[in-house]
Amino acid sequence: MLRELHISNLALIADATLELDAGLNCFTGQTGAGKSLVIGALEILLGLRSAGDMLRHGAPEGRVTGVFHLANPSLRRRLAAVTDLPIEEEAEVLLVRRIFASGRTSASIGGHPISATMLKAVGETLADIHGQYDAQFLLNPANQLALLDDFGQTAALAGQFAQIWHQKHQIQQQLETLEASQTLRREQLELYEFQASEIDASELHRTPLDQLEARQRMLANVEKIKSQAEAAYGALYEEDAAVIGRLKTIASILLELVELDGEFSEPAEQVRSAAIALDEAAFSLRRRIDRLELNPEELAETTDRLNTIHRLIHKYAGAGGTLDDVLAHRHHLGEELSRLRQAHADVSARSGQLATLQSQLAELGRRLSAGRRQAAKALIPLVHQQLADLGMKEARFHVEFITAAAALPAQADGSPQGLESVELMIAPNPGQPAAPLRKIASGGELSRIMLALKSILATSDRVSVLVFDEIDANVGGRMGAVIGEKLHRLARGHQVLCITHLPQIASFADRHITVHKTVENSQSFTNVRRLEGAERTRELAEMITGKDVTPTSLAQAQELLELARHTAAVPATRSANHKPPPPKPGQNKASARRGKPRPAED
Repeated sequence: MLRELHISNLALIADATLELDAGLNCFTGQTGAGKSLVIGALEILLGLRSAGDMLRHGAPEGRVTGVFHLANPSLRRRLAAVTDLPIEEEAEVLLVRRIFASGRTSASIGGHPISATMLKAVGETLADIHGQYDAQFLLNPANQLALLDDFGQTAALAGQFAQIWHQKHQIQQQLETLEASQTLRREQLELYEFQASEIDASELHRTPLDQLEARQRMLANVEKIKSQAEAAYGALYEEDAAVIGRLKTIASILLELVELDGEFSEPAEQVRSAAIALDEAAFSLRRRIDRLELNPEELAETTDRLNTIHRLIHKYAGAGGTLDDVLAHRHHLGEELSRLRQAHADVSARSGQLATLQSQLAELGRRLSAGRRQAAKALIPLVHQQLADLGMKEARFHVEFITAAAALPAQADGSPQGLESVELMIAPNPGQPAAPLRKIASGGELSRIMLALKSILATSDRVSVLVFDEIDANVGGRMGAVIGEKLHRLARGHQVLCITHLPQIASFADRHITVHKTVENSQSFTNVRRLEGAERTRELAEMITGKDVTPTSLAQAQELLELARHTAAVPATRSANHKPPPPKPGQNKASARRGKPRPAED
């Protein structure tokens, strides 16, 4: 529950502290006094409303502080999960929202700073706020479906369905994209496979290009090479004046001179070494000459390989290209082939994924539809009972299901919300055909239907604080007492904050707070304070007759309080059929119940 709310420098509120009870807390006051500012401040605190336009004029900073007492273990666990902070048992949590003149805001919980997103999650965990126009919420079929899921406890299943639905449609879009480009990919695959095969067949890595070119030159000139090599060999070794023979003669002469003059030993050794080296050269030359043979087949093969390589360079690298450019192109082809083959594999994989998701979606949709129809069946009599309590005894309510396939055959798998949509239908009067709420319900009827549903859903509500901002809009005094009783019973399981203009509702309050506006030094101020005893009775009297309070209106106010206390004391199972005590002598039933409030639509 919200134990305390402190508001500083917010719109017309300079400084106000509200202490609240666990039950029904009602706020009353003249129109324009600032009652909705209190709810607005709470919305700012909980991150459910922008705070930029709410700072009091001339103030450098505004602040809203709330002290929440969390007795419910489930609520503490949810809040801990949202904030990732430890929430102690029976702890009081301090929530602070600051608004600065620069437009910047900050928030903290228990002294720990939190983001705006986290603050909103905290707010949705702690409170449920209904404004005076929130009955329009019921007119949207998507919201009606959400209410049905809340009642039937199928919201988690609906969330799973939505997740699988989005996954399925994402895979389907990817598959459609892949299939749309399938012809182009097939053509590219054939082209790239041909190019890769052509380059691979040339065996570019088998022999370096410079070695291949050298081999081709040798094979093309083998006869010339052999002829000139034979001439060189003859000059070295075979002719009469062969170089080796003459060197050997010179070496013999020098050896004889060495015996006569030792100084000739060095040139003699050099000539001898030269003769040996030339002898070895002649041997190597002879061996090479003997291996040289004309090989037309190898020459043709080598020439063909060179022509192929140069053709590939021209084809894939262009003028001025190199063999390295061709090899780089082959590497790129490998990457493209992998991508195209993977795309083909992706089509198969995604087709399998799509089939699996379709199966899961069908099963989830079947379970979700069954759960919703079962929930609708259970909801209808409960709504009838609540509407009867609220003066719509003859109204007939039912839930119409519209399957997606019937509405739009192309959407056989429904929408993210499920395989069907729903429309809440009502026939307010006997003999009147049922029609959607958005087409038939008046403002007052919508308010009552909203309260009826809220009363039914209250037991499964996950929040501890329920806020109603003038839910009695378009509702008259006769229904005010019934609504007041409903709110009081809601307050048995929740803390309820309610802004009302009806004394019949305010009379049920466990804590009655008045909001009034004053003007000081040409400045407007909104003040709040708790009313008890005679002050509360006078406030109710003013709500009945206006500022001109009379003994009669005071008596009527007192009787409203007594009637509310008596009604609230009756157990819930009896209240719908329970009759109030008879009026005092000289007073009719209407005045005892309504206290002559201003006319309004029932």
